[in-house]
Amino acid sequence: MSIEDALGSLSRRKFLKDAGLVAGGASMAGISPIQAGVAQPVRETDRDSRAGTTDSKEIALNINGAEYQVQVEPEETLRDCLREKLGFLSIKDMCLGHGACGSCTVIMDGRPILSCLTLAIECGGRKIETAEGIALAGHPLIEAYIMNYCMQCGYCTPGFICTSKALLDRNTNPTEADIRDALAGNLCRCATYIRHIPAVQQAARELKGG
Repeated sequence: MSIEDALGSLSRRKFLKDAGLVAGGASMAGISPIQAGVAQPVRETDRDSRAGTTDSKEIALNINGAEYQVQVEPEETLRDCLREKLGFLSIKDMCLGHGACGSCTVIMDGRPILSCLTLAIECGGRKIETAEGIALAGHPLIEAYIMNYCMQCGYCTPGFICTSKALLDRNTNPTEADIRDALAGNLCRCATYIRHIPAVQQAARELKGG
């Protein structure tokens, strides 16, 4: 029997439409309120559903100015907690958790850290910034990165943004050498390295009102 006979009256257009709805519904189901810029604390039902093992622990995190309570396992990384449980999808994992690419970088208590090498259970009470928070705050780095063509695929960009923001927080007038040194741990698959330097310098000028 041919495929056409098996499908019978099912038209090509209807098949593609139905398949698209199924795929779209699956992807839409993964969108969290955080992606819309609305920070949502973990609800009681969420907490119960991930009660974890007897060794798990509930910790408090301040993320982009919002307070969260989340149950974490002893071996759970901060990267998995932030991305998989709390929905901060800017945090990537290009090197599969080896701490070699910088795409999982977040800012914790003012310092850029590799969230894939940081245990979530040790982060209770810490203040964390992600690329989502930096963008929502209207930091000039975002516009500077766009205007200076710092990204192509954009996969590594959130890690660069977090590292650059941490640099500008501690050094308001970085030299080219300062920027190169700060960003040395961030890898870009599209090799746009040379564009990050003028972008960070532009953001520094704007932060000073220049």
